[in-house]
Order: sequence, then structure tokens, then C-alpha cells
Amino acid sequence: MKTSKLRDHIVAALEDMKGVNIVTLDVAALTPMTDYMVMVTGTSNRHVKALVDTANESAKAIGVQPLGIEGRESYDWVLVDLADVIVHVMNEEARGFYELERLWSDLDDGKEDTAIDVAETNDSQADVGSEADA
Repeated sequence: MKTSKLRDHIVAALEDMKGVNIVTLDVAALTPMTDYMVMVTGTSNRHVKALVDTANESAKAIGVQPLGIEGRESYDWVLVDLADVIVHVMNEEARGFYELERLWSDLDDGKEDTAIDVAETNDSQADVGSEADA
């Protein structure tokens, strides 16, 4: 199944469950971990649980087995890992506090600078390691 179809299928399921403020981000150019992130807000912990269960069951219904579900202890922020699509289901407080959309948008704006910084950091660490070996 194409990743975009999985994303669209999950978004439709979350919409059916009245998920609030559903946002999808294409992060394929920013991280090798996943292609898309889907963020949705639940109006209560019970609603967050229902959205998580919906994402999980919806993925399974089309043959995608979730790799993991994290955060079920509190249902403030639950991550459903579908490999190429990661679903973040949060209550309003957690969504406002973590501001994942802003975080990933900021990375996208500076992705060329970020790539250079990572390369410079790796070079610096290699220099430190070779100095320690001497």
C-alpha cells in the first residue's frame, strides 16, 4: 500500500471519530524514521483513547500492523507507530505544550542549515575521538 493512501485512510478514520484539528506533515525529507506525521487532538482522555483505538483498528483492517503504541498509561499523548505514518493523538494541553507542528515546520524551514550542523557535529566528534586516541 502506498504511504499516502495509508495516511489518507487514517485521517478519514480519525475524522469519522470527530478528531479535532487534524494536521498531516510530510517529514520524509527531514527524517529517515517516517514519511508522514498525523496529529490529532482528543477532547478528553476517553476521546484520545477512542482515537488511538480507531487508528490502530483502521490500520489493521487494511493489513498494516502497528509497530507499537506508546503513552497508553495516561492518554495525554499517545503515539501510534505505523512505520511510514506516525500518528500523534494528544489532549489539548499536551498539543499546546509540545507544539509538534511548529517544531517540524521550523526544521523544514532550516533543513539545509540543519544538515550542515549535523555534519559539522559529526566531524567535531571524530576530531575529539582521534585526539583521545593520541
